[in-house]
Parts: sequence; C-alpha cells; structure tokens
Amino acid sequence: MKKLTPYLLASPYLLHFGLFVAFPVVFSVVLTFHDWNIIAPMRWVGLANYERVLKDRLFWQAILNTLRFLVVHIPLQIAVALLLAELLNRTIRGASFFRAAFFLPVIVSGVVVTILWQQLLGFNAGLINRVLVSLALPRVSWLDDPDVAMYSIALMATWKNVGLYVILFLVGLQSVPVAYYEAADLEGATEWQKFRHITLPIINPTIFTVVVLSTIGGFSLFIEPYIMTEGGPLNSTLSAVMYIYKQAFQYYHMGYSATLGFCFALIILFVVVIQKRYVEQENG
Repeated sequence: MKKLTPYLLASPYLLHFGLFVAFPVVFSVVLTFHDWNIIAPMRWVGLANYERVLKDRLFWQAILNTLRFLVVHIPLQIAVALLLAELLNRTIRGASFFRAAFFLPVIVSGVVVTILWQQLLGFNAGLINRVLVSLALPRVSWLDDPDVAMYSIALMATWKNVGLYVILFLVGLQSVPVAYYEAADLEGATEWQKFRHITLPIINPTIFTVVVLSTIGGFSLFIEPYIMTEGGPLNSTLSAVMYIYKQAFQYYHMGYSATLGFCFALIILFVVVIQKRYVEQENG
C-alpha cells in the first residue's frame, strides 16, 4: 500500500493533465492529418492541410496583422510601463493610489474594456473624436480605416495591460541597490547616465520577461478585434487566433484549424527563441 500512496496522491493531477493537456495536444496533432467537420467521420488527407496552409493568403495576412500589432504594442507598452514604474518608484504623494489605478484595467473583464473603447473610438459619437472636433481637429476613423484600425486596437490593449507590467518593473527597480546610485552621485552622474548604466542592466531580466509575456499575449490577440471590428475593415484587423477560431467554429474545418494552430505555435516558438538569443547576446 505504501508503494501505491505516491501514485494515489498524484492521480488527480495526472488525471487532469492527461484529460486537459496531453490528450488535446495529441488529438490536435492527429487532426492535422485529417479532414473533419465534427458530424461526418474523420477522413485521412495526409499532408494536404499543411500544403493548404502554405497557399492560404488570408492566414498569412492574419499573421502579418498580428505582427503589425506586436510591433506597435510591445515597444509602446514597455516604454509606458517603465516610465510609470520609474515615477511610482520615487517618493510621491498618492503612490499607492496611482499603483491601484493603473492596475485596475488589468482585473476588469476584457469584453467590458473592449466595449468601452469601442464607444470611445466611435466616428460620430465617440468621446475622442468629440474632443478632436472641439480642438478644431478633423475626426479620425479609428476603427473604419484599414491603415488605422489595428493601431487603435494596439493603443487600447496597451491601456488594458500596462498596469501588470508597471508592477513587474516596480519589483525590478526596487531590486537595484541604492549604494550604486549614491556612488554615481559622488561621480557626478546625471539621471540619464544612472538610468542607462545602472538601472537598465540590472532590470534587463525583467525587461526580457515583459517582452516574452507581451509577445505571447499579443500573439493571442482575439477579444479586441473580434468585438470591435470583427476582423475588418478589409481583414486589416483579422488576427491569427481569430482566423483559426473561424475555421474551427464557423466553417467547421477542424482538421485545417488544428493545422493552422500547430503552425502558429511553431511561429511563436521561433520568435521567442530569437528574442532569447538576442537577450543572451546583449548580456554577453
């Protein structure tokens, strides 16, 4: 009985892992070689789904849309979060209030935040365009212009998530020894020199963590464009995850959707590995 006790204790976790992690992964890989619409039996198609992915222009447009979102979202989010964390790390009145205020959007439902921003960015009745008109500036088609819509979504996503990364940067900044700054003061270093040569190298692991989390979060972009634009206009906000979802649950191409998901996971892994190697080279 003593020999079985460890297995009995671990059985709930093993059962959960087997049902909700291992089985879905293995089943998804099997699906990539089949054509299946849920109702009819699965039909073996070999590598046809993978060949279809290579020729699917809409999928690659969705990948480019997602990368376009990341190119704006990640630098903007890091810059804003680091600036706010640097300000909140100083002795200012109401610092606790501002920390809670910046973090509040993180815990609010993404659907609620998205609907709120959809109202704010409306062309005629949106508050932001009303402010622009009051300043004698032209209205902007925040969600109706294919060249602007994805950047509007990136702006909203940055506002939604920046509080989380402010907290991470605050932890990183508070790990910098004060003695380093005192020594730099004796040498007559400026604030920028202290930030460039002391703060940045020490919080570099935190920056890498934020970049990885932002990248993974950005690649999973779904709720915002799905609610605000439904992937339009002209598929300019169609994200990769939304396209995979549509293939599975609107067109019932389960095998092809699984193939898209598998290829997309490989692309994410490739990007993260490049980021890791870049950071390792920067750290020597």
